[in-house]
Amino acid sequence: MRRLPLLLSPALALALLPAASVLAQQPAPGQPPVSVEDPARAPADEAAPGDDAPGDAASGEAPAGEPPATAPAEAPVPASDDPDANESAAAASSRVPLAEIRRYVAVYNAVKEAYVDPVEDRELMQSAIRGLLMDLDPHSAYLDKAAAESFDEQTSGAYDGIGVELQQQQDNTLKVIAPIDDTPAARAGILAGDTIIAIDGKPIAEVEGMEPLRGAPGSKVTITLVREGRDKPFDVTLQRETIKVTSVRSRMLEPGYGYVRISTFQADTGADFQKHVDQLQAKAGGNLRGLVLDLRSNPGGLLTAAVQVADDLLDRGGIVSTRGRIPISDTRFDATPGDRLKGAPVVVLVDAGSASAAEVLAGALRDNERARIVGSRTFGKGSVQTLLPLDNGDSVKLTTARYYTPSGRSIQASGIVPDTELSPDPALVQAPDMPASIASISEARLPGHLRGDDEDAADYRPGLPLPGDQPITAALAELKKLARGAPVAASKAGAQAH
Repeated sequence: MRRLPLLLSPALALALLPAASVLAQQPAPGQPPVSVEDPARAPADEAAPGDDAPGDAASGEAPAGEPPATAPAEAPVPASDDPDANESAAAASSRVPLAEIRRYVAVYNAVKEAYVDPVEDRELMQSAIRGLLMDLDPHSAYLDKAAAESFDEQTSGAYDGIGVELQQQQDNTLKVIAPIDDTPAARAGILAGDTIIAIDGKPIAEVEGMEPLRGAPGSKVTITLVREGRDKPFDVTLQRETIKVTSVRSRMLEPGYGYVRISTFQADTGADFQKHVDQLQAKAGGNLRGLVLDLRSNPGGLLTAAVQVADDLLDRGGIVSTRGRIPISDTRFDATPGDRLKGAPVVVLVDAGSASAAEVLAGALRDNERARIVGSRTFGKGSVQTLLPLDNGDSVKLTTARYYTPSGRSIQASGIVPDTELSPDPALVQAPDMPASIASISEARLPGHLRGDDEDAADYRPGLPLPGDQPITAALAELKKLARGAPVAASKAGAQAH
């Protein structure tokens, strides 16, 4: 399997670097740029030796033992063969036009001299950097030191808060991507697609983004939510806890039929998945008849963890590839021999909160005809992010590549449509007449999102969150069909879960 190269790429905040190319910005000593699959930060693997190595250039020297021929008048060297010319062209492409620099300085000076209140230089520059990233895409952003440390905490799976994955919108509201299993947010019934408009009675615009949601264990916070299908905003009071995210859980659904829930992809998810599958195999007497893999409300995480899980279920075939503007952003992951389930059928359960690395895993298993996908259309985040540490402790997260399923399809802004579609239980979403617009929880509905290849399809309909146990029952029914020998190929006959 090819290892992930260091990418100077995706998601939150690199566009902040003014003037020069972002690639010219060097990280602090000992802090390499990190390739991540939003929302968690991944340790970047080194490129495999020999990968993408440039060929040797011709020396231009005369053969040994022969005098050099009389040189004719030198012809111009094509730019593509002239290293100096190439460097000059690259430098020119990274320069900001002088007129644009003058315009920036003019505005900067105007604010410094004439704004109603004094503004510190550092504050102005921070705002300028944030603005540089703001209009790129929803996943590129600037992370101050506290936010960067929070990012690291999510990767390790332990932090103090309410346990919810959020996406900040351009109007400063916070969109819930997914509540994390067995946390205050999940127990309070917060759903993927909810929007937080106030914290402790203060509008989001008056607070420091997501930070007030963090706090000492035992302390309380009240959030004001807007939910599609409800006429008015409503308050939910939560007690903060130390969130220790167990990314993998499992149980037997029936004799011979196992269930594995992956709530997020962390550094230890791959190893934990192997352990849980082996335990289920032992309970089934050595071989499972089938497995339900639950990825509902899984917001993603480490790409490498999702690749490891896919590799454990595949004996051959591609898993995922990435493509960006620079060659180092292009990579490919392939399965290695060895299927941990020994060919037992798999059903993958997804919903509107299944995003990013969760979509990579679902796409890999379906494209290789290894699993049937059950649930609702996924979120549609098909981009890769790179975290670049800065010398002051802050970081920039920049979108640098799109990823593609083994069939070569990008799910950006379109998501994965399940083979068998389910409907949510109205009692659990508290909206008997819930409109399809609740699925504004999708990449395609985020302002400024990257355009997707299939985004304008006439049959596009965003997915829905699918809380509760009824979708698991429906997934088990599909799994039993596969165990009886039904083909894994898509069957659009949607078994409804109500």
